[in-house]
Amino acid sequence: MDDVRGLEADRNEAGDVDARAGAVDGPRLDIGTDERRMHVRAYNHWVSLLRGRAYPAIDDLDLADMTDFGPNGVLLDFSTGVENPAISFVGRALREECAIDTSITHISQVPSRSLLSRLTDHYLQIIANTAPIGFEAEFVNARGHNTLYRGILMPFSSHGESIDYIYGVINWKELVDDVTQARLDDELAVAVRCGPTRGAAIAWADGPRGGLDADLLPSTESVGATVFDRLARARKSAEAVRAAEANARDALYRVLDRAYALAAAANADPHGYEALLENAGVPLHLRAPMLPVVELVFGTGYDKSRLTDYAAVLAYAHRSGIASDGLRAFLEQAEGGIDGIVSAERGARADPA
Repeated sequence: MDDVRGLEADRNEAGDVDARAGAVDGPRLDIGTDERRMHVRAYNHWVSLLRGRAYPAIDDLDLADMTDFGPNGVLLDFSTGVENPAISFVGRALREECAIDTSITHISQVPSRSLLSRLTDHYLQIIANTAPIGFEAEFVNARGHNTLYRGILMPFSSHGESIDYIYGVINWKELVDDVTQARLDDELAVAVRCGPTRGAAIAWADGPRGGLDADLLPSTESVGATVFDRLARARKSAEAVRAAEANARDALYRVLDRAYALAAAANADPHGYEALLENAGVPLHLRAPMLPVVELVFGTGYDKSRLTDYAAVLAYAHRSGIASDGLRAFLEQAEGGIDGIVSAERGARADPA
């Protein structure tokens, strides 16, 4: 299942774009080993191009100069409409992995079960979120190999007012079979036992499941540690988990807030909404009218139970008369959070009186 995060959540109120106030464009991600990840470097490059604007100018994106992550990138062109965006650029590594040539010029031509489809499947979320979107998951590719991938989509504009280009970067790693993995695990265990007693933790810095905090990984540094040392390490790990949970909750509230705003916009423009649904292959659900909205935002491949819960949150907000721009504030103070709201909405459906 895809795990999708709006990276706009990392840009707090102090870092929001405001050229008149001279505010910074947005914080660069600086999280230890994570800064070596390809998608984080791409995000930092996107931030460097903001220069006080809501979106970077597409003219400032130099595809020839991005030797670091350019081979794993793709540029989508929405200047003629969102129904079937043009593919203006596909990096060499991504093109070779997907076995595609220059005949692929639009999203509708992207082969299913290709890494390129993992990127292009998320493009409508950028329109709804109006901010960079990061995602990671695994899938079985066209060769039948289970593949882990992590990607990011970032909005650009040709005129500064709305999104008409999206630049995406994705990296990946194919998983080996169980027998090979067991052999590699044994070899790694031997190397750790024979290696130095103090050293850097091993992590896949440039792909899914990588970049873990060294304090969360097994380490020979724990040998001989006192009870006080172990408590300090455990508390540090707990603090990291709490911080990650808080950031994830804030990002989810922001996305749901924007999904709710999308629902209001869909109500005002039913024809445009129908076009979005048709393009994304999302059916209407008469008994759950908010479900297509969250499927547009999160993708139809997202966890079904979560989609149902998120649709219930939007339905509760609509039934309660919450303003189209007020869901996030409501969620932040709601008793029981999302779980409480879902329970209340289901209770209301069961007892319509």
